[in-house]
Amino acid sequence: MTPSGIVDFLTEREGIARSVAVLRAGATRTDLRRAVACGAVDRVRSGVYCVPWLDRAVRMAAAHGGELACASALRRSGVWVLDDLAVAHVWVGRGGRRFAHSDCRCVTHHDDGGAGFGVVGIVRALVQVAACLGDEAFFAAFESAWHLGLLSAADRAEVRASLRAGQRWLIDIARPDAESGLESLLRLRLLRLGIRVQSQVQIATVGRVDFLVDGLLIIESDGREGHAREAERHKDLVRDARAAAAGYERLRFDYALIIHDWPTVQAAILATLARLRVASRRSAGAHVYG
Repeated sequence: MTPSGIVDFLTEREGIARSVAVLRAGATRTDLRRAVACGAVDRVRSGVYCVPWLDRAVRMAAAHGGELACASALRRSGVWVLDDLAVAHVWVGRGGRRFAHSDCRCVTHHDDGGAGFGVVGIVRALVQVAACLGDEAFFAAFESAWHLGLLSAADRAEVRASLRAGQRWLIDIARPDAESGLESLLRLRLLRLGIRVQSQVQIATVGRVDFLVDGLLIIESDGREGHAREAERHKDLVRDARAAAAGYERLRFDYALIIHDWPTVQAAILATLARLRVASRRSAGAHVYG
């Protein structure tokens, strides 16, 4: 088989295959060596070959022993993921093994099934996140995937059925309108504090806000990066001023606060709510006896 013939064979299989499959298609080991020598094909590791333009992350996962998985797979689809960007998650299957390779910062997944090469599907990736990264990371990723239109009703049911019993309630409270992972995390943490929120509320003169608590407190999560946040700062200030004029208290938290300093966020919310509730009760009492 010519080098171009081997390239065509690999291309039909998403750019990567085991040598045994190439040999069964009619190539010889000498053909494979020649294809590698002329640069038409790359050797990923012993027994695995790919086209030179194969996605770097997919190639790395194959070098490790399987498919890109968990948070790494979700991130490729645009899903918001709470995870270390430098870490790669790879599914090698129940009986699979990991292989040594350069610059390995991989988390190996051994859940059921037989891994091939490429990227795992959204449903499997979400279930892997739930087991690997925990409730918060899963909840934010699930709401993000749903918001992006990546999950059908059947997919959502499959994810729920695949979770541990103690995690299924997360599916039951999930919504498709969360516009950022920070928003999902904030809502989940508030619910765990016993604080019920209204999400994506439209308020006259203010606009749509992330959360409204007790009809008094507006809470916003700001996940924008530096330049985008700076460009929107004036709009945020106008919204804050209009909210104050309409009688609302407003709290706004960015990524660093929510992710790295949650105690400060929690304290601010609880203290503000306590103050607003006391003021509301006093006002109601004054109205009754006035």
